[in-house]
Amino acid sequence: MTCERPHIGIGVFIKNKEGKLLLQRRRGSHGAGTWSLPGGKLEPGESWDDCAKRETKEEVCLDVDDTTFLAATNDVFPEGPHYVTLFVKANKWIGEPRIGEPDKMTSIGWYDWDDLPTPIFLPLKNLKRQGFTP
Repeated sequence: MTCERPHIGIGVFIKNKEGKLLLQRRRGSHGAGTWSLPGGKLEPGESWDDCAKRETKEEVCLDVDDTTFLAATNDVFPEGPHYVTLFVKANKWIGEPRIGEPDKMTSIGWYDWDDLPTPIFLPLKNLKRQGFTP
């Protein structure tokens, strides 16, 4: 049996003026068909702030700045990968969200924390189970 270390994932909370969260529906990768926050895998030597900026720009075409750490989850996916997910809040963002990676995402939208679309991505599900409220 091999012992692979967990990956580090970043999930970015982006709220609009009405307090709704930006979510995207995943395609292809682990968690396909689920709704997740923008974000992705932390690269070697990268800060979580830089990862949040890069992934948000790639996935939903927004420029984010001034991120704040919020919470973390331990996420063992049934299909194999193990992630520790760090959630950050983008205190500032610029642009109009749109799908930047159509091969990885099928749709995006704004949702209330108490009324998220289903199914939700495992890290977000685990975050809700912990009782987190953004």
